[in-house]
Amino acid sequence: MSQAVVVTCAITGSHQDFHKHPDYPITPAQIARDCIAASKAGAAVAHVHARDPETGWPSMDTGLYREIIDRVRSADCDIILNLTAGEGAVFEPRPDDPNRNTDRGNLASPAARVAHIEALQPEICTIDVATMNFGEFAFINMARDLRMMADRMIAAGTQPEIEVFDIGHVVLANRLIEEGHLRAPFLFQLCLGIAYGAPATPQAMALMASMLPEGAVWSAFGVGPKEFDIVANAVTMGGNVRVGLEDNMYLSRGRFATNAELVDRAVNIVGMLNRNVATADQAREIMGINARRGGLANAA
Repeated sequence: MSQAVVVTCAITGSHQDFHKHPDYPITPAQIARDCIAASKAGAAVAHVHARDPETGWPSMDTGLYREIIDRVRSADCDIILNLTAGEGAVFEPRPDDPNRNTDRGNLASPAARVAHIEALQPEICTIDVATMNFGEFAFINMARDLRMMADRMIAAGTQPEIEVFDIGHVVLANRLIEEGHLRAPFLFQLCLGIAYGAPATPQAMALMASMLPEGAVWSAFGVGPKEFDIVANAVTMGGNVRVGLEDNMYLSRGRFATNAELVDRAVNIVGMLNRNVATADQAREIMGINARRGGLANAA
C-alpha cells in the first residue's frame, strides 16, 4: 500500500489581499477556528502566521502565537502546528535612499525571527531558504542568517520545514544540510507559482524534487488557480500537498473559499487518485517528528 498523503492547510499567510475576502482569519480566535475546521476536513498540519488583530498586518508577537496554540489545543485538536519563521525578511528600498527600508518592509534579526519558536517550541516551523524578488518586494534570507536560525530551531526541539521557491534555493538548502545546520529528517515545501520564483508546473516541481536529498519528505503547493493542479501533480509524483487561504482565496472563479473547503477539495483529489490521507499521528510518523499535543508543554 502506498504511503498516506499529508495534507497541510496554510491558514492565513502574510499577504495583504486579505481585505478582499469576507471572512478572512485575522484574530487568534479566527485562526484557531480555521485550524480546527481544517483538521476536521482532513488536514494533518496547519501552517500558521499570526496577524495583528487590529490592523490585519503580519505580526511576530509571541503572545498571539501562544493564544492560537492554546485555543487549538484547548479544543482537543491534535493537528500538527507549523509556525512560520518567515516574517522579518521583507525589504523595499526607499526611492530616495535605497539603503533604508520603507514602512512596508520588516527586516528583523535572526534572533527576533525565531523568538516565538524558542518560546513555544512547536513541532514544526518554516525556514525560508530563499532570497528573491517576491512580487514587488525583496525577500531576503542571507545564508549566514539561515545558519543561525536553523541552529536555534533545532536547539529548541523544533523540526524545520525547508521552504524553497526555486532551484537555487534547493542548492543552498543542500549546502546547509552538508554543513550540519539542517538535520534529518528533511522536510521540504516546494513553493510554486510565486512571482518571481519557480512556476507552478509539473516540470518545475519534478526538477526541484529530483534535487532533494535522498529520503527527504516533500510537499508542494501552487498559488492561485494552480493550487489544485499542483495537488494532483504532487500526489502522482509521490509528494504531499498544501492548500489554504495563504495560497489561494477562491474555490472557483468569483467564489471565495474557506480553509476547510480547500482542504476538503484536496482530500477528494487525493482519494480520486487512490491514495489515503494521513491523520495527524500518521503524519508525525511520516515526517519523523515528535508529538507535542500540549502545544505549550515546553514553553516558559
